[in-house]
Amino acid sequence: MSFADAWKRVQVENDALLASRAEVEHAEHKQSAAKSLYLPEVGLSASYIYLDDDVKISPDDIFDSMPAGDKVKSMFDMIGGGMGLSPAQLNKGLTSTIAERDNLTSSLTATWPIYTGGRITAAQDIAAGQVDEAQYGHKLQLISQFEHLVRYYFGAVLAKQVYTTRLSVEEGLKKHRDHAVLLEQQGQIARVERMQSEASLDKAVVERKKAGRDLEIARVALSRMLKSQELIVPADDLFLYEDLPPLEVFIKKTMNNYPALGMLDAKKEQASGVVDIEKGKYLPTVALFGNVNLYEEDDLLNKALMPDWFLGVGVSLPLVDRSGRAEQLSAAKSTVKRIDHLELQARSDLSVLVEQAYRQAQQALEEYHGLGSSVKLAEETVNLRGKAFSQGLSTSLDVVDAQLFLAGVKSQRAVAQYNYIVSLAQVLAVGCDQESFLQYQNSSTHERN
Repeated sequence: MSFADAWKRVQVENDALLASRAEVEHAEHKQSAAKSLYLPEVGLSASYIYLDDDVKISPDDIFDSMPAGDKVKSMFDMIGGGMGLSPAQLNKGLTSTIAERDNLTSSLTATWPIYTGGRITAAQDIAAGQVDEAQYGHKLQLISQFEHLVRYYFGAVLAKQVYTTRLSVEEGLKKHRDHAVLLEQQGQIARVERMQSEASLDKAVVERKKAGRDLEIARVALSRMLKSQELIVPADDLFLYEDLPPLEVFIKKTMNNYPALGMLDAKKEQASGVVDIEKGKYLPTVALFGNVNLYEEDDLLNKALMPDWFLGVGVSLPLVDRSGRAEQLSAAKSTVKRIDHLELQARSDLSVLVEQAYRQAQQALEEYHGLGSSVKLAEETVNLRGKAFSQGLSTSLDVVDAQLFLAGVKSQRAVAQYNYIVSLAQVLAVGCDQESFLQYQNSSTHERN
């Protein structure tokens, strides 16, 4: 699998990225919910009330509630007496049932805030900031997974190259051992020289097996990251890109694109929204409200006292608040200041990080090129030591040292390439420029295994 295909697979199937995408969706749903804060709230209510008895009112109850009730009652009784009715009959006949014992009511209510001191707008700004924060968090996760993939993928490539080098050493020392056996049989070298060649070969076999296990572990780790049941074998080689842009280009791109800076901006937007909410606590709230009775009992209470519908406007202004709104406002403003300072520190740290990774890439590139002459020297030394050993002019230890020196230089050169790739990936990833990594890889110098 190529690195480009591996990266596509990570973006689609990586659980950490899927979780961060879900976080973005969560924030977007919250933002959609915040948009509803300006809409009216409409509700349907119904209630059933059972009283201990019917609610009734009689003339006596009315007279008793009047300051001059006794005089009025006397006049009322005189009028009733003139009609041939006793006071008791008159009081009973004029008694009214205001409410039945069983009461069922249903109504439709609505409340519509039309001014909240900016608190609704601030809540929506906070929700928008949370969406931005989640999106930047997803980008940060992309950067993290990209850097992990570079280490896992090219780590497996490096392990393959080290294994190939160790295998080459083993094959070279095996030929040397066979040659030493023949020379010993011919009496041209001492027995200890042949034993030295065998010991060196045995050690080379151990090192090759160890490199093979490291290669297997690296491939397994890569396969697990790619969520593959089959073993993933990298198709690409280590590479070098010689013409990197100047450091200032990467620093500028990082300052413009690094998601953590965007997250701080999003947090600042949310903190500013909290400031607006706290300020809104000093301002009035204005709302329209209304009610429509859908069903009510046919009794005097409902007919006389309960209208079929009503509309109104309400204003509330807290004069004394126990939530500590002044301190809450100061705390919110302090949060904004804290984020400003964090952003300044983050920009400073980022510039150092980019410069460090850039210079590490340059150092690895220089190390790779600097070891080129050592590789040529080591290869020539292997040839010369082998010929000299055949002529009895050098020892078996000299041949072994030459082989190991060549293997060490090749491995060190491969590690330099790997370090270059890792540093390059870090420089590009913090600027959200992973695509340039693929472009550099396609137009680079490859080291074939």
